[in-house]
Amino acid sequence: MNLGVVESRRDVNLGLIGVVVAVLAWGASGAIIKAIDMDGMAIGFWRFLIYFVVLAAWMASRGNALGIRAIRASAAGGVSLGLDVVFFFSAVKLTNVVNATTIGALQPVIVAIVAAKFFGERIRGRDVVSALIAIAAVIVIVIESSGTPEWSPLGDVLAVGAVFAWSGYFIFSKRSKGVISPQEYTAGTALWTALICLVAGLVFRQDMSAPDSGDWLPLLALTFGAGILGHSIMNWSLVRVPLWLGSVLTLLIPVVGAVVAWVFLGEALTAVQIVAIIVVISALASIVTSQDQPEPVRAPQAPTTA
Repeated sequence: MNLGVVESRRDVNLGLIGVVVAVLAWGASGAIIKAIDMDGMAIGFWRFLIYFVVLAAWMASRGNALGIRAIRASAAGGVSLGLDVVFFFSAVKLTNVVNATTIGALQPVIVAIVAAKFFGERIRGRDVVSALIAIAAVIVIVIESSGTPEWSPLGDVLAVGAVFAWSGYFIFSKRSKGVISPQEYTAGTALWTALICLVAGLVFRQDMSAPDSGDWLPLLALTFGAGILGHSIMNWSLVRVPLWLGSVLTLLIPVVGAVVAWVFLGEALTAVQIVAIIVVISALASIVTSQDQPEPVRAPQAPTTA
């Protein structure tokens, strides 16, 4: 086997491991956010500010200080991530973790639409059907949660906004390959995200003061768990694996989020919700995995002879 092929396969395998680690960390982040007694924008600001300072200091110590060019190149991804954090953190504070994370599972649908419109990929009829099934299942999950004390319609709306912003971040992360390094991109997006959270917090008059002593431990767990194990490893992995494959693996996030919320927060799951979550994941997995399967091409007919 060609050595280059072996190296490429190994690179993809390492990238897949990284994606799995990242989505596991992200799946647990919803429950951690819920445990922090701070406003959503304050959590986002302090989390990403700490993460940016640590990452920028680490890069500088290795002789790769973050420059203006990297900050500019990471602006689109940073704004997308910032909006995602603003919407998602607020959603988790208002609604239950299951709704917020399951609505977020619609992200691969957005990626597929963008791929079709801007990259010329075809959306097949069976993918449209799968998308409608996934949306219907999400509606079932929301309706099932509507009677619980943790549910909030505004929280669900914010979760929808988060999934669009999250899709943008994912796409821009992939497009950063060859422009700046994954470390530069991650540090740049962290800075942009912290700034957006700060502005949003001030606009909505949230308490942006430093965390209390009891909030530092979960905040640091969120910062280094969802940050180092989440964003850093995912950005490193996305330049090594196909975008569709990284996207489909994020469907593990609502599963992890639901289990963690059930175990640690006592958020109940009904049998209908469990079935609906499985339907969502199955339908979206069908959409994304089918993007890598080319349409069958009919062999040309041999010319007939008289």
